[in-house]
Amino acid sequence: MTWSKTYAGAEPQRVNKWLASEGVCSRREAEELIAKGQVRIDGQRVDDPGRKILPGQKIEVGAAHAAAKISAVINKPTGFVSSQPERDQAPAARLLTQANLIGAAPVMPTKTTSLPPLGRLDQDSRGLLLLSEDGVLTKAVIGPDSKLDKEYLVRVAGPINDRKLALLRHGLSLDGRILKPAKIEQVEPQRLRFTLTEGRNRQIRRMCELVDLDVTDLYRIRIGPLKIGDLPEGKWRALTETERAAIIRDSK
Repeated sequence: MTWSKTYAGAEPQRVNKWLASEGVCSRREAEELIAKGQVRIDGQRVDDPGRKILPGQKIEVGAAHAAAKISAVINKPTGFVSSQPERDQAPAARLLTQANLIGAAPVMPTKTTSLPPLGRLDQDSRGLLLLSEDGVLTKAVIGPDSKLDKEYLVRVAGPINDRKLALLRHGLSLDGRILKPAKIEQVEPQRLRFTLTEGRNRQIRRMCELVDLDVTDLYRIRIGPLKIGDLPEGKWRALTETERAAIIRDSK
């Protein structure tokens, strides 16, 4: 299937940069597509990787760009690690079986498929986790310029008061660096809703420790526009193209 769009920018822009910003592929992948003759502007083949597209010109990218990349949405249970497993730890990718799949997937992962996690979710935490081999999606979710926020429901032990909530929202430091402001809401007597725009290592647990609260359950329910919805625990589904486009759009 060919992807096409008319460039509406005010100034000329390098083809590879624009394709990456549109979420079609990474800049490196765009250069590979140009080398394979898969990119045309106003019907003419693009051969120069430094070529710029002008306002009003139409670009077409051939079907080679659409080689399916696996992006999995998992409701991770506790006991699985999102990062590289150590010793007897179980990686979350082990959940990506046909038996655990909800709906259909364009491509099934194999034993040799490398699916890095897009963000941390430690072994004692559960909920929404994205695994993907899509470089553009990876940059949108965990790139240094990403503007996506993440939402968590966190059950804690210990007394909650206005002073602690104020410190959690803005006033704590980790590893010698001040944390960005966070949205914290008390939704139940011992349950808090955290909305963060950064992802330090075990950040929520460490934040709570600083105000004498002990996290007993941490459940991620949203990454940007992507919500966990009714996906059962331990199951996974394929990320849709609509969801991918929304994540890339909201990350800017």
